[in-house]
Amino acid sequence: MQDVVLAMLAKEPAHGYELRSRMRGALGPLGDAMNAGQIYVTLTRLTKAGLVTSERAEGLPDRPDRRVYALTPAGQQRVAAWLTEVNWPKSDLTEFHLKLVAAAAARLADPVDLVDAQRREVLRRLRDAQRAALDHSVDPVAGLLLEGVVLRLRADLEWLEACERMWTERDRTGRASA
Repeated sequence: MQDVVLAMLAKEPAHGYELRSRMRGALGPLGDAMNAGQIYVTLTRLTKAGLVTSERAEGLPDRPDRRVYALTPAGQQRVAAWLTEVNWPKSDLTEFHLKLVAAAAARLADPVDLVDAQRREVLRRLRDAQRAALDHSVDPVAGLLLEGVVLRLRADLEWLEACERMWTERDRTGRASA
């Protein structure tokens, strides 16, 4: 969650409610369950870690003042490192999806390049899992787990192909990237 919040701030400084709206927009219906308090707790932690700074911005007459958050140089470095990190599989694909959206929105990286990096890692893991699954000395219970890993990795590859198609189409048609 921290890296996602940092990446969402890479485009421009924002207040917590604005960040929550960006994340909900990026996640569609999955974002409806996002807890607003989570964003503020994360921003507090990021501020204490020196990755984010904040300052009070005057509100409108009918709204209270808000705290606007911005990345520090250390926060910018962490976003850059996170974008190049290849951690797969995750228990859920939300973080990778948000990585693509944030990278495109802030023009930090080409989403198709991020998909390619993930695909290479998934292919490497798939090759290793298939090799292990074909080993006849593997216990049948472990073999079942390996089969599950292989199936998951194949599904992940299909999803990455769908991501690549969508981002390539967005670029080809000139639609705004998130």
